[in-house]
Amino acid sequence: MAAGIGSPGRLPASFTTPGTSSFTEFLTQVAPELLPGRRPLPAGISADVAPHATTIIAIAGTDGVVMAGDRRATMGNLIASRDIEKVHPADPYSLIGIAGTAGVGIELMRLFQVELQHYEKIEGAMLSLDGKANRLATMIRQNLGAAMQGLAVIPLFAGFDLDAKVPGKAGRIFSFDIAGGLYEEHAGYDAIGSGSLFAKSALKKRFKSGLTVAQAAPLAVEALFDAADDDTATGGPDVIRKIFPVVMTATAEGTARLTDEETAAMAEAVIAARTENPVG
Repeated sequence: MAAGIGSPGRLPASFTTPGTSSFTEFLTQVAPELLPGRRPLPAGISADVAPHATTIIAIAGTDGVVMAGDRRATMGNLIASRDIEKVHPADPYSLIGIAGTAGVGIELMRLFQVELQHYEKIEGAMLSLDGKANRLATMIRQNLGAAMQGLAVIPLFAGFDLDAKVPGKAGRIFSFDIAGGLYEEHAGYDAIGSGSLFAKSALKKRFKSGLTVAQAAPLAVEALFDAADDDTATGGPDVIRKIFPVVMTATAEGTARLTDEETAAMAEAVIAARTENPVG
């Protein structure tokens, strides 16, 4: 880190001087080289040298949100990883999923988690859901230089809004573009990644308002199955290796990950239904 230890046993003044509640801004001042978007890159396009992650789905229910992601990462025409995890809790009431350059996305996700923890420790209060989405948009904007060289990261952000005024509307979903543009999705569902077109097409036929999180989770698994059926970069359920999608929820009780057994049961139900009707 650029700001090393000064006198023996003492941290530099930058670490103890009161300042911003944003950990990202603190890094910008103290050690900008640690930010994902500040990494020096060679000239040219770098997209083919790093694994890419797809596909993420989010569904808003009456009692929160569901987010699911497949487990495959690709590098060109090769499968770089069969069991990558792309969906994580951002904080106790929100979830983040990443598509795009896997390494940069995971780094950005971890930095976002620290960003939210840092804010809460400094301010003594949790950021609003809108505030979290805006912070994430700023972090994506800082990665624009790397994105233009092919190392783009597009997250999907969703959470339970503790300040929601309308009953049954606390689950909210936010999408972004590579320039940090922020968009709230009002359809009740969204997807990102190379399989998102097929996932959203599947959800368009099956989604209906008034679903609970428990009812929405199987729809997310089925939509991932449909995405994997048409997109080679999206991994379907691997019943041989017992690798199934990561499915997480955010409700008034907090974030939770469905167990492998629960996700496996949903995936096997989809496979059984498709076995009976392969073209359905």
